[in-house]
Amino acid sequence: MLSVNSNFPEYAVPGAKQVRFEPYADNGGSVVAIAGEDYAVIGADTRLSTGFSIYTREQKKLFKLSERTVLGATGCWCDTLTLTRLLQARMQMYEHEHNKAMTTPAVAQMLSTMLYYKRFFPYYVSNILAGLDADGKGCIYSYDPIGHCERSTYRAGGSAGAQLQPLLDNQIGLKNMQNVTEAPVPKEKALALLKDVFISAAERDIYTGDCIYIIIITANGIQEEKFELRKD
Repeated sequence: MLSVNSNFPEYAVPGAKQVRFEPYADNGGSVVAIAGEDYAVIGADTRLSTGFSIYTREQKKLFKLSERTVLGATGCWCDTLTLTRLLQARMQMYEHEHNKAMTTPAVAQMLSTMLYYKRFFPYYVSNILAGLDADGKGCIYSYDPIGHCERSTYRAGGSAGAQLQPLLDNQIGLKNMQNVTEAPVPKEKALALLKDVFISAAERDIYTGDCIYIIIITANGIQEEKFELRKD
């Protein structure tokens, strides 16, 4: 019996060979932001991991861009560092050219443009921008990977975002609730709720835990706070 490989080696076809290139890595982490009448609160956990390996338990994922604007970013950590470095450089160029700091809505629009510029090889980062607008009111901006931007009063993102967002919808957005009256959320309640949702996330998501790093933005400046979570 004739065999193509042995009798006609010039016609032999090599076996299929698969080559993979994985440019992204998911290092986990979650971000939650809540805005009020005169404040914005944003928090992120400090666990940096891949799969079942924890790289560090003390990695801050909040970046202070100005005295009124803070960015929370999780996902691929190398993409996070690259994006925030370019964002801070652009903000510094703006300040040198115009002799004033960028407003939070201006930063939100610039970040949207920067993400869209990389739409064919997007940053693997979940971004939530928190701060005060020109009127001193709290504002939250959330993004998809290619720059679509939406302003809201509360938002959750990251590895536990799908678990945290429904809780925020119920407690702040008052979704699917009857006989309730909408009212501004006090800063103390927003801070307590942010801690509660992270405690809930740490029970279900192995990529969220260890500690929460919280930043409170008001007209008087920025305050920082730390809250411990479970370590396992």
